[in-house]
Amino acid sequence: MKEIIMALGLLAVIEGLVLALVPLRLEDLLKVLRDTPIQTLRNIGLGVIALGVAIVWIAQYL
Repeated sequence: MKEIIMALGLLAVIEGLVLALVPLRLEDLLKVLRDTPIQTLRNIGLGVIALGVAIVWIAQYL
């Protein structure tokens, strides 16, 4: 449970850094995402999920 809370905290820090340091680039990124087909966004999301699972799995054995 401790690891989940730490991971959520790190996620909040990273999200906050993006919003604080590069808000205009984030706005541009949102425009690009709006124009990207839904299926492409789903495929990217699934790829990121797979990458995250792989990182967590590998980290368990380090």
